Amino acid sequence: MNTRPSPLIIRQARKEDANAIARIHVESWRSTYAGLLPDKLLLRMNVAEHETRWWRHVLARDRRNQFVYVADLEGEGIVGFGSGGASREMGLPYQSEIYTLYLADEFHGRGIGRRLFTALGERSLRERGPSVIVWVLAGNPSRFFYESLGGKAVARRPTTLGGAPIEEIAYGWEDVRALVELGRSDRGG
Repeated sequence: MNTRPSPLIIRQARKEDANAIARIHVESWRSTYAGLLPDKLLLRMNVAEHETRWWRHVLARDRRNQFVYVADLEGEGIVGFGSGGASREMGLPYQSEIYTLYLADEFHGRGIGRRLFTALGERSLRERGPSVIVWVLAGNPSRFFYESLGGKAVARRPTTLGGAPIEEIAYGWEDVRALVELGRSDRGG
């Protein structure tokens, strides 16, 4: 009996990945943000609309300021994705930002999110420099994931989403190099 784990490939997203990205995006929002965001916002989300957005506005363009990676697991297909680029928060001293990081629910706790995050960090380091920030809803349990990777809470901001007031927390890494090295050792590189 072969018990070796299925190979995981973290790679840059392609246009044909838009449907899988959209599906994970919608499903993740519905499961992660239930009770944090208005139900009508979550129920209104649909895969077809998000597929068009991801394809038209991100994947179909040569975007120098944004990149998207997927976690492609042999035998399962795309099980997660993340995106990043230039920091959008001018008032903070971070060069790069991780915009999104989502996994299909059944793949949490397997190290896939960490590998995907470190790949995004490596790309950010190469293109923008060592400092990285990510914004997370204050009530989102994934904030503990970022803390476990060494992220420090560096800012908070109130905003609204779907008409509901929310608070976001920024986690920052002044130097993501140690995390990138950890990611390289995870994949044997």
